[in-house]
Amino acid sequence: MVSGRIAGHAYPWDVLGDPDFVGRVREIGVDTVTLAAAYHSTRAATPLHPAHQVVTADHAALYRPVREEAWRGSRLAPLGPRWMAEPDPFATAAASLRAAGLTVAAWIVLTHNTRLGAANPDLAVVNCFGDAYPYALCPTHEEVRGYAATLAAEALRGVPVDEVSVEACGQLGLTHLTHHEKTDGAWTPYAQRLLSVCCCAACRAGWRERGLDPDRVVCGLRAAVHADALGEPSDVDDLDEVLAARHAATDALRARVLARVREEAPGAPVTLHAHPDPWVTGASPGLTPTAAADVDAVLVPCWSPQPATADLVARAASAGRPVDAYVTVLPPADPDDLPAHLDRLRAAGASRLSLYHLGLAPAWRLPDLRGMVETWRSP
Repeated sequence: MVSGRIAGHAYPWDVLGDPDFVGRVREIGVDTVTLAAAYHSTRAATPLHPAHQVVTADHAALYRPVREEAWRGSRLAPLGPRWMAEPDPFATAAASLRAAGLTVAAWIVLTHNTRLGAANPDLAVVNCFGDAYPYALCPTHEEVRGYAATLAAEALRGVPVDEVSVEACGQLGLTHLTHHEKTDGAWTPYAQRLLSVCCCAACRAGWRERGLDPDRVVCGLRAAVHADALGEPSDVDDLDEVLAARHAATDALRARVLARVREEAPGAPVTLHAHPDPWVTGASPGLTPTAAADVDAVLVPCWSPQPATADLVARAASAGRPVDAYVTVLPPADPDDLPAHLDRLRAAGASRLSLYHLGLAPAWRLPDLRGMVETWRSP
């Protein structure tokens, strides 16, 4: 079930306690629910849930029992969701969806954890000015790779699923929404890229192994950021090697994670959240040269309805794996733009569709979701 399917994303709290959830999914026409099993902190609307309107998940959580024996000896360990009474939210929600005849993909977010990054700043991404990004665990650290692999395994342990969807399987960078964000428009895309280069101790050691002078790289990054802010031209030496080091760490992380995923969910197709620009950081990190070949499909963020988004799909499709177009019906999407947007994505090479989001949408947006499904399925 790799090509052709249409999925909708959801959280366990969207499913549990709402007897009408499955009916709405069927009405929309979705055949797969991509259900969060491990997810970062969020404040989520639940406009159609009969028992609540807002869920505040104030830290990243594993929506499974957190077994002490799995995490013993590790300073990186998840917490369960204290905002949910169900002891095993993902397993319970997944079982109810599969019992209703729906396909379930386990949605696992790996390196995005503000609580752990704040408690262990030496394992977090650090920019060239020494500013830490606590929400971002750096994959260059062996501890981070071990944590991510165990998290994936524990998310899947003992739960039958049909697919696995892996997010943040790589490095996060500068861009990140947080409380009362005051950074919009402060940097050009070029400066954002430079400020997303991790300069932690492990990354510097990796550069040194590649023959680079870490201090020189950091000074070059700083100078370029400052020059860009002044509107002056700038350049940084050795960026190709810096990117190669990041990609090596990403490949090592992905290998560890996929090995555990395939142990716990043998035969389940794996979708990787990714971006065709190799420099991109975030929930959908830039594809490394070997990333697409390691998985069954690549999910590409296609929330912007601008025609240029189709170019991202085409670039991702050139890697030789099915492309899953990740599209939202929520703002800033304009429902009037969506049919043409979907047609462009399909023409560019997308063979699957993922909708965001089944639980966040109020009743008056459900026809838009259904319309997207109908557009996708039309010749």
